Amino acid sequence: MDKLKKFDLMEKIARELEDVRNSQQAVLEKIGKIEVDNMELGDKLIESKMPDIYQRTAENADSIREILESFQEKTEEYSEKNNIDRLREQDTINNVR
Repeated sequence: MDKLKKFDLMEKIARELEDVRNSQQAVLEKIGKIEVDNMELGDKLIESKMPDIYQRTAENADSIREILESFQEKTEEYSEKNNIDRLREQDTINNVR
């Protein structure tokens, strides 16, 4: 795999991780809303299960954030080490010909 293709794949994975992180955040918000609404309703199953679901989801969200931050750092380092901007410019020039 050439350096530009590898970098493009790394950026794609970073965007997908960001999407997963955003999805996890949305799930946490929905669970919180369910818990608040259930305070009025008082369903015992929701009351007993939702805190555990929230906790596991929050732990997963933390893990995803950690992976994302580390992977973004690796992607930036790879870009700098391999001078991706210059390679991209050269690739553009080569494709114009």
